[in-house]
Amino acid sequence: MDLDVFVSTHRAEWDRLDALLRRRRRLTGAEADELVALYQRTATHLSVIQSSAPDPQLTGRLSQLVARARSAVTGTRRASWRDVTQFLAYGFPAAVYRSRRWWIPTALLSTVIAALLGWWIGTHPEVQASIAAPSELRTLTRPGGEYETYYSSHPAAAFAAQVWTNNAQAAALCLVLGVFLGLPVLVILFENMLNLGVGAGLMSSADRLDTFLGLVLPHGLLELTAVFVAAGTGLRLGWTLIDPGPRTRRSALAEEGRAALGVAIGLALVLFVSGAIEGFVTPSGLPTWARIGIGVVAELAFLTYVYVLGGRAVRAGDTGDLGADERSASVPMAA
Repeated sequence: MDLDVFVSTHRAEWDRLDALLRRRRRLTGAEADELVALYQRTATHLSVIQSSAPDPQLTGRLSQLVARARSAVTGTRRASWRDVTQFLAYGFPAAVYRSRRWWIPTALLSTVIAALLGWWIGTHPEVQASIAAPSELRTLTRPGGEYETYYSSHPAAAFAAQVWTNNAQAAALCLVLGVFLGLPVLVILFENMLNLGVGAGLMSSADRLDTFLGLVLPHGLLELTAVFVAAGTGLRLGWTLIDPGPRTRRSALAEEGRAALGVAIGLALVLFVSGAIEGFVTPSGLPTWARIGIGVVAELAFLTYVYVLGGRAVRAGDTGDLGADERSASVPMAA
Protein backbone atom coordinates (compact mmCIF):
# COMPACT_ATOMS: atom_id res chain seq x y z
CA MET A 1 0.00 0.00 0.00
CA ASP A 2 1.28 3.50 -0.91
CA LEU A 3 0.94 5.34 2.40
CA ASP A 4 1.24 8.81 0.87
CA VAL A 5 -1.62 8.12 -1.55
CA PHE A 6 -3.73 6.64 1.26
CA VAL A 7 -3.18 9.70 3.45
CA SER A 8 -3.94 12.10 0.62
CA THR A 9 -7.16 10.23 -0.14
CA HIS A 10 -8.52 10.21 3.41
CA ARG A 11 -6.97 13.27 5.06
CA ALA A 12 -10.07 15.38 4.42
CA GLU A 13 -12.25 12.83 6.27
CA TRP A 14 -9.92 12.84 9.28
CA ASP A 15 -9.79 16.62 9.35
CA ARG A 16 -13.59 16.78 9.13
CA LEU A 17 -13.92 14.32 12.04
CA ASP A 18 -11.46 16.38 14.07
CA ALA A 19 -13.44 19.55 13.31
CA LEU A 20 -16.72 17.96 14.41
CA LEU A 21 -15.12 16.79 17.67
CA ARG A 22 -13.90 20.34 18.38
CA ARG A 23 -17.37 21.87 17.96
CA ARG A 24 -18.43 23.58 21.17
CA ARG A 25 -22.08 23.85 20.23
CA ARG A 26 -24.46 20.92 20.12
CA LEU A 27 -24.28 18.99 16.85
CA THR A 28 -27.30 18.86 14.57
CA GLY A 29 -28.81 15.50 13.71
CA ALA A 30 -27.07 15.43 10.33
CA GLU A 31 -23.72 16.33 11.92
CA ALA A 32 -24.12 13.62 14.57
CA ASP A 33 -24.81 11.04 11.87
CA GLU A 34 -21.77 12.28 9.94
CA LEU A 35 -19.60 12.01 13.06
CA VAL A 36 -20.63 8.38 13.61
CA ALA A 37 -19.94 7.49 9.97
CA LEU A 38 -16.54 9.21 10.03
CA TYR A 39 -15.66 7.50 13.32
CA GLN A 40 -16.37 4.09 11.82
CA ARG A 41 -14.44 4.91 8.64
CA THR A 42 -11.44 6.27 10.57
CA ALA A 43 -11.36 3.18 12.78
CA THR A 44 -11.16 1.05 9.63
CA HIS A 45 -8.42 3.29 8.21
CA LEU A 46 -6.44 2.85 11.44
CA SER A 47 -6.77 -0.92 11.18
CA VAL A 48 -5.57 -0.91 7.55
CA ILE A 49 -2.54 1.22 8.39
CA GLN A 50 -1.62 -0.93 11.41
CA SER A 51 -1.75 -4.14 9.38
CA SER A 52 -0.37 -2.98 6.02
CA ALA A 53 1.90 0.03 6.43
CA PRO A 54 2.49 0.84 10.12
CA ASP A 55 3.68 4.37 10.66
CA PRO A 56 4.13 5.35 14.36
CA GLN A 57 3.28 9.04 13.93
CA LEU A 58 0.19 8.48 11.80
CA THR A 59 -0.96 5.55 13.93
CA GLY A 60 -0.68 7.67 17.06
CA ARG A 61 -2.67 10.51 15.52
CA LEU A 62 -5.46 8.27 14.27
CA SER A 63 -5.56 6.31 17.55
CA GLN A 64 -6.18 9.54 19.47
CA LEU A 65 -8.77 10.63 16.93
CA VAL A 66 -10.64 7.30 17.16
CA ALA A 67 -10.53 7.38 20.98
CA ARG A 68 -11.96 10.92 21.07
CA ALA A 69 -14.64 10.00 18.56
CA ARG A 70 -15.63 6.90 20.49
CA SER A 71 -15.95 8.98 23.66
CA ALA A 72 -18.17 11.45 21.83
CA VAL A 73 -20.31 8.72 20.28
CA THR A 74 -20.79 6.55 23.37
CA GLY A 75 -20.74 9.31 25.98
CA THR A 76 -19.52 9.08 29.55
CA ARG A 77 -21.01 6.34 31.68
CA ARG A 78 -21.15 6.46 35.46
CA ALA A 79 -21.28 3.45 37.70
CA SER A 80 -24.46 2.98 39.73
CA TRP A 81 -25.92 0.62 42.28
CA ARG A 82 -27.55 -1.18 39.37
CA ASP A 83 -24.03 -2.07 38.14
CA VAL A 84 -23.21 -3.54 41.55
CA THR A 85 -26.39 -5.61 41.48
CA GLN A 86 -25.68 -6.79 37.93
CA PHE A 87 -22.14 -7.76 38.91
CA LEU A 88 -23.20 -9.75 41.97
CA ALA A 89 -26.16 -11.41 40.25
CA TYR A 90 -24.58 -12.16 36.89
CA GLY A 91 -20.97 -11.10 36.26
CA PHE A 92 -19.16 -12.60 39.25
CA PRO A 93 -21.01 -15.93 39.49
CA ALA A 94 -20.77 -16.31 35.69
CA ALA A 95 -16.99 -15.85 35.76
CA VAL A 96 -16.60 -18.36 38.60
CA TYR A 97 -18.94 -20.84 36.90
CA ARG A 98 -17.03 -20.58 33.62
CA SER A 99 -13.76 -21.35 35.44
CA ARG A 100 -15.15 -24.40 37.27
CA ARG A 101 -13.22 -26.83 35.03
CA TRP A 102 -10.07 -25.23 36.37
CA TRP A 103 -10.79 -24.59 40.05
CA ILE A 104 -12.62 -27.84 40.83
CA PRO A 105 -9.68 -30.07 39.73
CA THR A 106 -7.37 -27.60 41.49
CA ALA A 107 -9.40 -28.00 44.69
CA LEU A 108 -9.45 -31.81 44.51
CA LEU A 109 -5.75 -32.17 43.73
CA SER A 110 -4.75 -29.61 46.37
CA THR A 111 -6.86 -31.34 49.03
CA VAL A 112 -5.24 -34.68 48.21
CA ILE A 113 -1.77 -33.11 48.43
CA ALA A 114 -2.58 -31.50 51.80
CA ALA A 115 -3.94 -34.83 53.11
CA LEU A 116 -0.83 -36.73 51.95
CA LEU A 117 1.46 -34.13 53.52
CA GLY A 118 -0.52 -34.35 56.77
CA TRP A 119 -0.30 -38.16 56.77
CA TRP A 120 3.43 -38.11 56.00
CA ILE A 121 4.21 -35.59 58.76
CA GLY A 122 1.88 -37.24 61.27
CA THR A 123 3.34 -40.75 60.81
CA HIS A 124 7.05 -39.87 60.60
CA PRO A 125 8.58 -38.59 63.86
CA GLU A 126 11.82 -37.70 62.07
CA VAL A 127 9.91 -35.29 59.84
CA GLN A 128 8.27 -33.72 62.89
CA ALA A 129 11.71 -33.32 64.49
CA SER A 130 12.91 -31.43 61.40
CA ILE A 131 10.05 -28.95 61.81
CA ALA A 132 10.62 -28.04 65.46
CA ALA A 133 12.04 -29.34 68.72
CA PRO A 134 9.85 -31.77 70.72
CA SER A 135 9.20 -29.15 73.42
CA GLU A 136 8.08 -26.64 70.81
CA LEU A 137 5.79 -29.21 69.19
CA ARG A 138 4.17 -29.92 72.55
CA THR A 139 3.62 -26.20 73.06
CA LEU A 140 1.91 -26.04 69.68
CA THR A 141 -0.32 -29.10 69.98
CA ARG A 142 -1.21 -29.45 73.66
CA PRO A 143 -4.71 -28.51 74.90
CA GLY A 144 -4.76 -24.75 75.14
CA GLY A 145 -1.61 -24.62 73.01
CA GLU A 146 -0.73 -22.19 70.25
CA TYR A 147 -2.86 -23.90 67.60
CA GLU A 148 -5.96 -23.28 69.71
CA THR A 149 -5.13 -19.87 71.16
CA TYR A 150 -4.17 -18.50 67.73
CA TYR A 151 -7.83 -17.92 66.89
CA SER A 152 -8.52 -16.00 70.10
CA SER A 153 -5.19 -14.20 70.49
CA HIS A 154 -6.60 -10.88 69.23
CA PRO A 155 -9.94 -9.06 69.45
CA ALA A 156 -12.40 -10.71 67.06
CA ALA A 157 -12.96 -7.68 64.83
CA ALA A 158 -9.24 -6.93 64.44
CA PHE A 159 -8.45 -10.60 63.84
CA ALA A 160 -11.18 -10.91 61.21
CA ALA A 161 -9.88 -7.80 59.42
CA GLN A 162 -6.32 -9.12 59.46
CA VAL A 163 -7.36 -12.53 58.14
CA TRP A 164 -9.49 -10.96 55.42
CA THR A 165 -6.62 -8.72 54.28
CA ASN A 166 -4.10 -11.59 54.17
CA ASN A 167 -6.43 -13.95 52.30
CA ALA A 168 -7.55 -11.27 49.85
CA GLN A 169 -3.92 -10.53 49.06
CA ALA A 170 -3.18 -14.23 48.47
CA ALA A 171 -6.20 -14.56 46.17
CA ALA A 172 -5.25 -11.41 44.27
CA LEU A 173 -1.69 -12.71 43.79
CA CYS A 174 -3.04 -15.95 42.34
CA LEU A 175 -5.12 -13.99 39.86
CA VAL A 176 -2.49 -11.41 38.92
CA LEU A 177 0.45 -13.83 38.68
CA GLY A 178 -1.56 -16.24 36.57
CA VAL A 179 -0.43 -14.27 33.53
CA PHE A 180 3.08 -15.72 34.03
CA LEU A 181 1.89 -19.07 32.60
CA GLY A 182 0.39 -19.94 36.00
CA LEU A 183 3.72 -21.02 37.54
CA PRO A 184 3.69 -18.59 40.53
CA VAL A 185 0.11 -19.70 41.23
CA LEU A 186 1.29 -23.28 41.75
CA VAL A 187 3.92 -22.06 44.22
CA ILE A 188 1.38 -20.04 46.23
CA LEU A 189 -1.06 -22.94 46.21
CA PHE A 190 1.58 -25.43 47.39
CA GLU A 191 2.62 -23.13 50.25
CA ASN A 192 -1.01 -22.98 51.43
CA MET A 193 -1.38 -26.76 51.24
CA LEU A 194 1.94 -27.25 53.02
CA ASN A 195 0.82 -25.04 55.92
CA LEU A 196 -2.44 -26.96 56.12
CA GLY A 197 -0.65 -30.32 55.93
CA VAL A 198 1.84 -29.36 58.64
CA GLY A 199 -0.92 -28.33 61.02
CA ALA A 200 -2.96 -31.48 60.37
CA GLY A 201 0.09 -33.73 60.66
CA LEU A 202 1.35 -32.27 63.93
CA MET A 203 -2.07 -32.27 65.59
CA SER A 204 -2.68 -35.81 64.32
CA SER A 205 0.57 -36.98 65.87
CA ALA A 206 -0.72 -35.63 69.20
CA ASP A 207 -4.08 -37.45 68.72
CA ARG A 208 -5.84 -34.10 68.38
CA LEU A 209 -6.83 -34.14 64.70
CA ASP A 210 -10.51 -33.73 65.66
CA THR A 211 -9.66 -30.50 67.49
CA PHE A 212 -7.70 -29.26 64.49
CA LEU A 213 -10.56 -29.96 62.10
CA GLY A 214 -13.02 -28.33 64.49
CA LEU A 215 -10.92 -25.17 64.36
CA VAL A 216 -10.19 -25.14 60.62
CA LEU A 217 -13.42 -26.32 58.99
CA PRO A 218 -15.80 -23.54 60.16
CA HIS A 219 -13.98 -20.87 58.15
CA GLY A 220 -11.64 -23.06 56.10
CA LEU A 221 -14.27 -24.53 53.78
CA LEU A 222 -15.24 -21.15 52.33
CA GLU A 223 -11.75 -19.68 52.61
CA LEU A 224 -10.05 -22.53 50.77
CA THR A 225 -12.77 -22.57 48.12
CA ALA A 226 -12.05 -18.89 47.46
CA VAL A 227 -8.32 -19.65 47.19
CA PHE A 228 -9.01 -22.54 44.81
CA VAL A 229 -11.26 -20.33 42.66
CA ALA A 230 -8.53 -17.67 42.53
CA ALA A 231 -5.88 -20.26 41.67
CA GLY A 232 -8.03 -21.92 39.01
CA THR A 233 -8.89 -18.58 37.43
CA GLY A 234 -5.21 -17.60 37.48
CA LEU A 235 -4.21 -20.87 35.83
CA ARG A 236 -6.88 -20.35 33.19
CA LEU A 237 -5.50 -16.88 32.53
CA GLY A 238 -2.01 -18.34 32.12
CA TRP A 239 -3.26 -21.01 29.74
CA THR A 240 -4.88 -18.31 27.61
CA LEU A 241 -1.38 -17.14 26.68
CA ILE A 242 -0.57 -20.63 25.42
CA ASP A 243 -3.89 -21.41 23.75
CA PRO A 244 -6.08 -18.35 23.07
CA GLY A 245 -8.49 -20.40 20.94
CA PRO A 246 -10.19 -18.67 17.99
CA ARG A 247 -9.47 -15.23 19.46
CA THR A 248 -6.27 -13.29 18.98
CA ARG A 249 -3.90 -13.71 21.93
CA ARG A 250 -4.27 -10.02 22.78
CA SER A 251 -8.08 -9.99 22.80
CA ALA A 252 -8.26 -13.34 24.64
CA LEU A 253 -5.91 -12.11 27.35
CA ALA A 254 -7.85 -8.84 27.66
CA GLU A 255 -11.18 -10.67 27.97
CA GLU A 256 -9.95 -13.22 30.50
CA GLY A 257 -8.02 -10.55 32.39
CA ARG A 258 -11.12 -8.39 32.81
CA ALA A 259 -13.08 -11.43 34.01
CA ALA A 260 -10.26 -12.27 36.45
CA LEU A 261 -10.39 -8.73 37.83
CA GLY A 262 -14.10 -9.18 38.47
CA VAL A 263 -13.38 -12.49 40.21
CA ALA A 264 -10.83 -10.75 42.44
CA ILE A 265 -13.42 -8.17 43.53
CA GLY A 266 -16.06 -10.84 44.15
CA LEU A 267 -13.68 -13.06 46.09
CA ALA A 268 -12.80 -10.14 48.36
CA LEU A 269 -16.46 -10.21 49.47
CA VAL A 270 -16.39 -14.01 49.89
CA LEU A 271 -13.21 -13.81 51.95
CA PHE A 272 -14.78 -11.07 54.07
CA VAL A 273 -17.44 -13.61 55.07
CA SER A 274 -14.88 -16.34 55.80
CA GLY A 275 -12.80 -13.82 57.78
CA ALA A 276 -15.84 -12.90 59.86
CA ILE A 277 -16.47 -16.59 60.57
CA GLU A 278 -12.81 -17.09 61.53
CA GLY A 279 -12.85 -14.05 63.79
CA PHE A 280 -16.20 -14.54 65.51
CA VAL A 281 -17.33 -18.17 65.08
CA THR A 282 -14.14 -20.29 65.15
CA PRO A 283 -12.96 -19.06 68.60
CA SER A 284 -16.49 -18.89 70.03
CA GLY A 285 -17.83 -21.13 72.74
CA LEU A 286 -20.28 -22.84 70.38
CA PRO A 287 -20.17 -26.64 70.22
CA THR A 288 -17.90 -28.02 67.52
CA TRP A 289 -20.85 -29.35 65.51
CA ALA A 290 -22.46 -25.91 65.49
CA ARG A 291 -19.28 -24.15 64.38
CA ILE A 292 -18.67 -26.66 61.60
CA GLY A 293 -22.36 -26.46 60.66
CA ILE A 294 -22.05 -22.71 60.12
CA GLY A 295 -19.05 -23.31 57.87
CA VAL A 296 -20.91 -25.96 55.87
CA VAL A 297 -23.91 -23.66 55.41
CA ALA A 298 -21.66 -20.84 54.18
CA GLU A 299 -19.91 -23.20 51.75
CA LEU A 300 -23.16 -24.63 50.38
CA ALA A 301 -24.60 -21.14 50.02
CA PHE A 302 -21.61 -20.05 47.92
CA LEU A 303 -21.69 -23.16 45.70
CA THR A 304 -25.44 -22.78 45.19
CA TYR A 305 -24.93 -19.13 44.32
CA VAL A 306 -22.28 -20.03 41.73
CA TYR A 307 -24.09 -22.96 40.15
CA VAL A 308 -27.61 -21.51 40.14
CA LEU A 309 -27.01 -17.83 39.35
CA GLY A 310 -23.72 -18.40 37.52
CA GLY A 311 -25.05 -21.27 35.42
CA ARG A 312 -28.14 -19.27 34.50
CA ALA A 313 -26.04 -16.23 33.56
CA VAL A 314 -23.66 -18.27 31.39
CA ARG A 315 -26.54 -19.94 29.58
CA ALA A 316 -27.89 -16.45 28.90
CA GLY A 317 -24.57 -15.50 27.30
CA ASP A 318 -22.80 -13.73 30.19
CA THR A 319 -19.05 -14.45 30.37
CA GLY A 320 -18.12 -12.35 33.38
CA ASP A 321 -16.46 -9.83 31.05
CA LEU A 322 -17.57 -6.23 30.64
CA GLY A 323 -20.59 -5.53 28.50
CA ALA A 324 -20.00 -4.71 24.85
CA ASP A 325 -20.77 -1.04 25.48
CA GLU A 326 -18.14 -0.84 28.24
CA ARG A 327 -15.17 -2.37 26.40
CA SER A 328 -12.51 -0.48 24.53
CA ALA A 329 -13.17 0.10 20.88
CA SER A 330 -12.37 -2.88 18.76
CA VAL A 331 -11.53 -1.93 15.21
CA PRO A 332 -12.00 -4.39 12.34
CA MET A 333 -8.84 -6.13 11.20
CA ALA A 334 -7.91 -6.00 7.54
CA ALA A 335 -7.87 -9.36 5.79
